[in-house]
Amino acid sequence: MLTRMLAILITLVVGFPVIAADDAEELTREELLAHPEVAGALAVIDAWVDGSLMYDRIPGVSVGIVRDQDLLWADGYGYSNVESRRPADSDTLYSICSISKLFTAIGIMQLRDQGELTLRDPVNEHLDWFDIEQAYEGSGPITIESLLTHSSGLPRESDYPYWNAPDFPFPTRAEMISRLDAQQTLYPSQYYFQYSNLALSLAGEIVSEKSGQEYDTYIRDRILDPLGLADTRTFYPEDLRGEQLAIGYTGIHRNQEREPVEPFFTRGITAAAGFTSSVNDLAAFASWQFRLLENGGAEILAANTLREMHRVHWVDPDWETTWGLGFNVRRDDDLTIVSHGGGCPGYITSFTMVPKQKLAAVVLTNAGDGPADRLAVNILKIIGPAIKSAATPAEEAIPDFSMYEGNYELRPWGGEVAIRQWGDELVVIDIPSSDLKEAMIKLEHDGDHVFTRLTDAGDRREPWIFNLGNDGRTENIKHHGTILHRID
Repeated sequence: MLTRMLAILITLVVGFPVIAADDAEELTREELLAHPEVAGALAVIDAWVDGSLMYDRIPGVSVGIVRDQDLLWADGYGYSNVESRRPADSDTLYSICSISKLFTAIGIMQLRDQGELTLRDPVNEHLDWFDIEQAYEGSGPITIESLLTHSSGLPRESDYPYWNAPDFPFPTRAEMISRLDAQQTLYPSQYYFQYSNLALSLAGEIVSEKSGQEYDTYIRDRILDPLGLADTRTFYPEDLRGEQLAIGYTGIHRNQEREPVEPFFTRGITAAAGFTSSVNDLAAFASWQFRLLENGGAEILAANTLREMHRVHWVDPDWETTWGLGFNVRRDDDLTIVSHGGGCPGYITSFTMVPKQKLAAVVLTNAGDGPADRLAVNILKIIGPAIKSAATPAEEAIPDFSMYEGNYELRPWGGEVAIRQWGDELVVIDIPSSDLKEAMIKLEHDGDHVFTRLTDAGDRREPWIFNLGNDGRTENIKHHGTILHRID
């Protein structure tokens, strides 16, 4: 993994002129990858994701970075099938669980635009069997919009223990409907945010009722096929498990081990949690959204309808929890992030976009405690500024610091540091770490094999001395009187 990444970056960066552009958006994918800022950012991301895999003991991770209409970069780490040692890659299928809700929400908005419903409509106006007990006198109606914003006051789940191993007893559609009359609302409608798989399952029922088609057929005919998402399914393809479909594994147990998770079938909860997909397909899903927002008009949805879905439609009384129509919409530092995560037995996933920058990160893991959202957000915070910097050409040739790159440790202390080249500097990355930006420090070259640490303000601090072996690569680094030894 690391060797392959470094070889690509060295080929693209060292000895090649950097192409100038007035705007980073004008650069092609190949030109961006050849720019030292982007190449350096990707080298850092690669090292950090690889370290996260190792220290979090994740079986497999597939990662993709989307820039407008291009899958800028994608890679796989670890294994989709630990026993057979099948590598994870961008074609690997994962359960994407609650990312499924985005397709259900799009189906609702298509029907809204066709005049089949309005978001203000009470749910029982379209589902005459919807008769859950309203526990709060004076509550307003449970509307379609409240389903999409998780403000309906409905329970989180249908009244079955389907998240429990080993059999995961998801109810059939008929079972979900029959159990409604034994449930009651948790809150008045449009009072609190309460994430609800039951709510989006009901939204899927409305899609079927108003379209006159089975939910699976409607989603395939009206969304997946037109977008060319051939590897996205509304079900768990058991026949592909262990091959193209990654085997899911439990979270880390107390004995520090994981176990394979049995296949599961979401049945009546499919509209909320049933889909499987890949990095390549979800990258295309992101590119469609960027294209529609840029070009306007209509493709699957009207452009303004997608903008409507990306806007905040619910703010909780805590003024911290916000939600769009189907999408999670939130601020993170100076970024507006439009996203959805997924968590099903054996899989944690993240689909995260920064629409203003036309950037997205897709992170799919086959672990019940996989750090998908953390990886995705950190990736976007690093690659976004790097792409923006690529609009400025480098004025001098970039030196080759590949002999210093590697991973190093100081025993008996835990963890390690990864050294990677970023432009004409080296970057030191603490591994493991939860915040990539905070985990990095930069080293400025002083000559020979000596670098100096720079503060965030650019002030020079202590030296880092690299000692090379007979193979021309660094054997160890002297830093503050201690020796860091190469471990890769």
